[in-house]
Amino acid sequence: MNRKLIFLDIDGTLVTQMKAPSDHVKKAVRSARSNGHKVFLCTGRNMPIIGQDILEVGFDGVIASAGSHVEVAGKVLFDRILPEETIQECLDIFHRHGMYCRIETPEGIYTDPQMEALLQTVQADASNSELIRMQKEIEAGITIQPYDRYPKKGAYKICFTSRDLESVEQTKRYLGGRFVYAVHPYADSSSCFNGEIIPKGIDKGKGIELVCSYFGADLKDTIAFGDSMNDYEMMQTAGISVAMGNACEELKKTADYICKNVWEDGIYYEFRRMKLA
Repeated sequence: MNRKLIFLDIDGTLVTQMKAPSDHVKKAVRSARSNGHKVFLCTGRNMPIIGQDILEVGFDGVIASAGSHVEVAGKVLFDRILPEETIQECLDIFHRHGMYCRIETPEGIYTDPQMEALLQTVQADASNSELIRMQKEIEAGITIQPYDRYPKKGAYKICFTSRDLESVEQTKRYLGGRFVYAVHPYADSSSCFNGEIIPKGIDKGKGIELVCSYFGADLKDTIAFGDSMNDYEMMQTAGISVAMGNACEELKKTADYICKNVWEDGIYYEFRRMKLA
């Protein structure tokens, strides 16, 4: 088999509910690399909250902050920060519509206190790995600073939550033309709606293109694994796309293959089926 470049989302794909990767998944990643393939993290998380228990598995590089930061073997290929003026403009629009925000920067995460309170009271849709991740970060005691400590030097992206869908739709009308405005899965009974905005032209798919260019690889030799709609561009860019069994239905419709659920070691079994590991 030709050498493949494999890109793995973290939450809902590599790991479940902020847990460490399973032994089977660790084995699959390490075996694929020993067979000559290259394996990369491709995540919405910013670098400070990619845990050591994940990094120690061993990867050839990281696409972080949904494509705003790309590095290979510690060498930074791309790093793009939204200017502070733009951040404040977006925060003003969200706050005027009664929505709560979380700002992800190279230094860490800063959040409206109301957002943390809301996250502690709602039941996340099972396919909404991003909302589940934020809830588990609070439970795990991961350091998240209050907004009043935000240094105001720009950020990679803004995550948002709202108690009503109408506010989400209204702010999308303001911001959707300028940003990738992703809304994560929700049920009809949802009492919390969440998503994120990142600049247009920056996404996980563009990160894959950068990595391929660096290695002189063809996109047809790439494989992407994901579970939510912030993985959509990654899945569309890769030569082969694999949706997790627990992925949202909208993403599954776009995938070439669907593997087992994350809690069933879907990556491990799909790597074996593809003869990567």
